[in-house]
Amino acid sequence: MEPAVHLRSAVALIGRFPALAGVDLDVERGEVVLLEGANGAGKTTLLRALAGLVPIVSGEAVVLGHDLRSDRRSVRRHIGLLGHTTMLYDELTVDDNVRFWAKAARTEPVDAEAALVALGLSGRLRHVAVARLSTGQRRRVSIATMVARRPELWLMDEPHAGLDSEARDIVDGLVRQASQSGATVIVASHERGRANALAGRVVTVAGGVSNVA
Repeated sequence: MEPAVHLRSAVALIGRFPALAGVDLDVERGEVVLLEGANGAGKTTLLRALAGLVPIVSGEAVVLGHDLRSDRRSVRRHIGLLGHTTMLYDELTVDDNVRFWAKAARTEPVDAEAALVALGLSGRLRHVAVARLSTGQRRRVSIATMVARRPELWLMDEPHAGLDSEARDIVDGLVRQASQSGATVIVASHERGRANALAGRVVTVAGGVSNVA
């Protein structure tokens, strides 16, 4: 079976700046990988490139069987990206947001409901507009929208940021469940102690280049 992620000498430009300057990376299906590195090393750009949001201009880049150099759009429905900023609609309720993103990924209503339950959002909070939520609650909703999409590849940028201890444990449990069900998870985190307990392998990113640690 081909790997979930295959990069060889992959270069991505932001403007004229090589934010990724020759990345080599293979990630097998069902694997959990931790990306580590200093701020500005290229971790976030790498995740966004794998999600098809930053173009790869040279090298090889195949994600879930899709060639990112020729077709970045097709892979997006199969990927869940948890970034620093949310993709939530403030005027919509928690329930509406999660169901909207689940429908966009063509998953079932039951998947949205399961995500709401898993993140502790199935009670009164489901009817609250996102604009009225705390930072931690908004983060839970963002994670729920990703889980509801049932992605084959989870891309998580600092997934524990802004969460309380209970929510952090929930995230860890969801990552383990995803891996056991065959999904692939790539996590960028400065919290190496917690993230390393989830990951089977660590990849260090420095200067836009990745190396197995």
